[in-house]
Amino acid sequence: MLPSLLRARSTVVWAVLVVATLVSWAVGSEHGAGSLIAIVVLGVAMAKVRFVGLDFMELRHAPLLLRAMFEFYCIALWCVLAGMYWWL
Repeated sequence: MLPSLLRARSTVVWAVLVVATLVSWAVGSEHGAGSLIAIVVLGVAMAKVRFVGLDFMELRHAPLLLRAMFEFYCIALWCVLAGMYWWL
């Protein structure tokens, strides 16, 4: 049972999400506001949102229009947040 659990895509994605969280926390906590690192951390957060949507909300096998809308949402949200952070 354990080897099949370790080979499951959801387990691998979960591990990547945990590592991405730890790395973004470690990198983001060392830099002040206004740095480019904050925008990179926002990018990591959007990648995590994408992984959760595709793998845990099963949008990976959703109809093409729904998946395209989700992908666009992830890109647009990162652009808006990064733009607000950069200019405000």
